[in-house]
Amino acid sequence: MAKSNWAVDASHSSVDFSIRHMMIAKVKGTFHAFEAQISADPSDLTTAEVTFKVDLSSIDTRNEDRDNHLRSADFFDVEKYPNMTFTSTSFAKTGEGEYTVTGDLTLHGVTRPETFTVVYEGSGKDPWGNEKVGFSAQGTIKRSDYGLTYNAALETGGVLIGDEIKVTLEIEAMKA
Repeated sequence: MAKSNWAVDASHSSVDFSIRHMMIAKVKGTFHAFEAQISADPSDLTTAEVTFKVDLSSIDTRNEDRDNHLRSADFFDVEKYPNMTFTSTSFAKTGEGEYTVTGDLTLHGVTRPETFTVVYEGSGKDPWGNEKVGFSAQGTIKRSDYGLTYNAALETGGVLIGDEIKVTLEIEAMKA
């Protein structure tokens, strides 16, 4: 395949996360609104270029009070910082269909380099003849690196909210 532009099919894609709660469990959530610009040869991502934008107000942890708190100035401060963005700077092949992508992640007014693993899941044509590709990506970021430090101490020791956020993306894209 040659390098082409790809449009994310949001109805067949997801941006999910999990974070430790009370040192004993994990809270999971998703972002419903996101978009990406992808220029890639799916069979060789080493020359790919990706820009990803997540609307932070679209957070959903299945608890409205918690979601509203996460949108507040204690956390994301979506009034001031409505989006999280990622712009790739390099892809490196690590195995058959497996890569690492490094890029600039901007969250809460802070930009830092982050690296995620990416797996090319395959390609095919949908029933209407559109060319589709699938990718999975995952990684871990520290919220404290982005000034997201709200927390509470627990009587039993430890803290209410973990620092590491595990991020998982499942992306289906259509050739533009």
